[in-house]
Amino acid sequence: MTNEKDENDVLLPNEERHTSFGKKMRKYSIDELPQLINVIKGDISLVGPRPLLVDYLPLYNDEQIRRHEVKPGITGWAQVNGRNAISWEEKFRLDVWYVDNKALMLDFYILYLTFIKVFKSENVNSNNQTTMKRFQGSYNDA
Repeated sequence: MTNEKDENDVLLPNEERHTSFGKKMRKYSIDELPQLINVIKGDISLVGPRPLLVDYLPLYNDEQIRRHEVKPGITGWAQVNGRNAISWEEKFRLDVWYVDNKALMLDFYILYLTFIKVFKSENVNSNNQTTMKRFQGSYNDA
C-alpha cells in the first residue's frame, strides 16, 4: 500500500492506495504468513476467531464478547464461511458458534477449507472493497 494523501493531507481510501503487488499478496493471503511467528510464540492459534481491533471491545454485546473465550487464530469458522463478504453480525455469530463447538476435528476441517478458499481466492473482499468497514456496534442485543 502506498501512503498517498488527498489535498487535505488525509490518506486516500485503501482501494486507491493498493499496489498491484499488494493486491496479489492480499488475493492469495500471503500477507497473513508473518502471523505464523505469533503462532510459534503462542500469542495466537492457527484456528480461532480472528483478532480484531481493541477499539471494538466496548462495542460488543454480551453474545459477541464470547468470541474471546478461546485464543484468536489466523483462520476461523467465520473466515471459511464468508470471510469479508459477510456482515459483522454474521461473523460474530459464526465466531460464537466456533466457541461452542470447538474440537480438534473441526480445527482440521477449518484448516482444510482455508486452503481451498485461499487457492480459489474466495470472499477476500466485501463488495469490491479492499478491507472490511469498521465495526460500529450491533443494531440489536443478542
